[in-house]
Amino acid sequence: MKQLDHAVIIAKELNVTPQQVEATMKLLDEGATVPFIARYRKEVTGSLDEVAIQTIRDRLEQLRELDKRREAICKSLEERELLTKELQQKIEAAATMAELEDIYLPFRPKRRTKATIAKEKGLEPLAERIFRQDGKAIDVSVFINPEKGVENAEQALEGARDIIAEWISEDARIRSYERYLYETRSQFQSNVVKKKQEEAAKYRDYFEWQEPLAKAPSHRILAVLRGQREGFLTVHARPSDEEAIAALEKLVLRGEGPAYEHVREAAHDAYKRLLAPSLEGETLKAAKERADQEAIQVFVTNLRELLLSPPLGQKRVLAIDPGYRTGCKVVVLDAQGNLKQNATIYPTQSERQKEQAAKVVRELYKQFSIEAVAVGNGTASRETESFLRELDLGIPVVMVDESGASVYSASEIARAEFPDYDVTVRGSVSIGRRLQDPLAELVKIDPKAIGVGQYQHDVDQNALKKSLDDTVMSCVNAVGVELNTASAQLLTYVSGLGPQLAKNIVKFREENGPFPSRAALKKVPRLGAKTFEQAAGFLRVQGGDNPLDASAVHPERYALVEQMARDSGCQVQDLLKDAARRKRLNLSTYVGGDVGLPTLQDIMAELDKPGRDPRPEFEMFSFSEAVHEIKDLRPGMTLPGIVTNVTNFGAFVDIGVHQDGLVHISQLADKYVKDPNDVVKVRQKVQVKVLEVDLDRRRISLTMRLS
Repeated sequence: MKQLDHAVIIAKELNVTPQQVEATMKLLDEGATVPFIARYRKEVTGSLDEVAIQTIRDRLEQLRELDKRREAICKSLEERELLTKELQQKIEAAATMAELEDIYLPFRPKRRTKATIAKEKGLEPLAERIFRQDGKAIDVSVFINPEKGVENAEQALEGARDIIAEWISEDARIRSYERYLYETRSQFQSNVVKKKQEEAAKYRDYFEWQEPLAKAPSHRILAVLRGQREGFLTVHARPSDEEAIAALEKLVLRGEGPAYEHVREAAHDAYKRLLAPSLEGETLKAAKERADQEAIQVFVTNLRELLLSPPLGQKRVLAIDPGYRTGCKVVVLDAQGNLKQNATIYPTQSERQKEQAAKVVRELYKQFSIEAVAVGNGTASRETESFLRELDLGIPVVMVDESGASVYSASEIARAEFPDYDVTVRGSVSIGRRLQDPLAELVKIDPKAIGVGQYQHDVDQNALKKSLDDTVMSCVNAVGVELNTASAQLLTYVSGLGPQLAKNIVKFREENGPFPSRAALKKVPRLGAKTFEQAAGFLRVQGGDNPLDASAVHPERYALVEQMARDSGCQVQDLLKDAARRKRLNLSTYVGGDVGLPTLQDIMAELDKPGRDPRPEFEMFSFSEAVHEIKDLRPGMTLPGIVTNVTNFGAFVDIGVHQDGLVHISQLADKYVKDPNDVVKVRQKVQVKVLEVDLDRRRISLTMRLS
């Protein structure tokens, strides 16, 4: 299929023009990244956003895979001299992989089946006569041949029915109709495997479960399929046999002649033995793919909110990883996140140790002019928080979600950063840096370890990784990266770079000192012109040779901004500082060539706030002092909380008792809620009321319906 054909198909699906899609496809094929195209090629694509560009990229990949399969099928048929003009036209017209495979199915090389054995016995002509159902009498005797294993008329008819059953099951029109029935009318059923009731206790809700598959939510599909995979549940997805067979009979039965009952029997056999198992497998696979997509989207939405959480900014931080017996690991970080000092304190032990801990904290606070305290939200966090507030240092004490900090502290990245310190110190550093800049720190951790997914280990791992990588790249490039301080992990996600070039940049920086400009990037080994084009606009150089290097204005537009400055009778620095000068510019005079109003408007927005951070302002938050543990909770209590995870069935909220509570979707608002993301986001600060507390199972039910 031609590139233009692909563009037309995708354009129709996205409700955009083929020209927009074709231009985007061309940029992608030339190696442009999604963030670069969305930010710097708006005139070319008609201002398509990242979501549309990603959809074009992924759909194009699917269509090209379909083309590859189409070519392979045609080649196979041609080699076996089976490719007719009519068959080739059908193959070229197939719009989906399922449709293509249905067309190929009768010609697919296969192992010996009941039908092939019957054909070897010379029974195909008999099958053809029966399947015609023309009302004429059929002389079966001529097909009786003991030498070929056909001893009597019944054996001949049985073989003919086997052939007809295979024809029916491989008919593309029939499969398409029955597939639609499976997609729209299937019941999703699960039952516990006999004698495994006790082992399968966690799947008790699904021991005898049934619901329409089309309405089954993704989390339930994934849970049931996990139970099947673990050997505890049997799972089916089928319409009723009566409905499916009745539909099949309408498609294959004609008249009431002598062949009618034979075709009817063959149709029933075709459905039960061949069609139903095949289509049920397809249906469950499609349901799993749908559930995967929904679960991945939940993960992506949560991850984006988490990565774009408000940063405290460049402040000197005292970071503490709390603990009881082993004490609290304390580190001091400068404004750039560098480790300056570390210690261990025991504020939850004896009064003497508490006094000593207070002394250590006060001395570090004074020595390093600490501006904020970060406390990990794990074991002993509330007690440690109370201890710090009692010190009354006059600076913010912030509880930080430490999910994944232990993964980072034991990683190669952490060992490379801090080879002389153990995992406890590294964990504390991660907690402090998360407060300073969540995005810069969280990119060092596998997103699956951060704890904002839904059934992330059950979904297609390749699809999950691709979507999560897209999300991290999108967030990193939306915020921008300071070239002279960014870690190799953060630079990895900058448009056009990747792990090796990121390492090359850091190594070059270590050997040659800070980059004086974006242009100096070109001196980095193996960083060519194309990579520079893709990456430069997303990198920042504060206080460098060119003031525009600190902004999101791409170097390819520096000459344009310089022209604007000349037209205003000033330098670029003056244009950046003087809003009145910028307002006097007539943007339409600069439209021309590959520069249009979208690019010019983006440039003006950047000149107004160079290198602006799109993340919200940091706001303080404190848990209720009335509760520290789950046993402190009482139904009816109203408490402040922070949303830690959003799923299709509700939201989990941290209320400061070391166990998140669940706000079921029905309890998110006083109105009907279809999607929890319409009401809450990860890291959102909320007020919740306690509905129920199950101490034995450590389950907390919450509501946001406070009235």
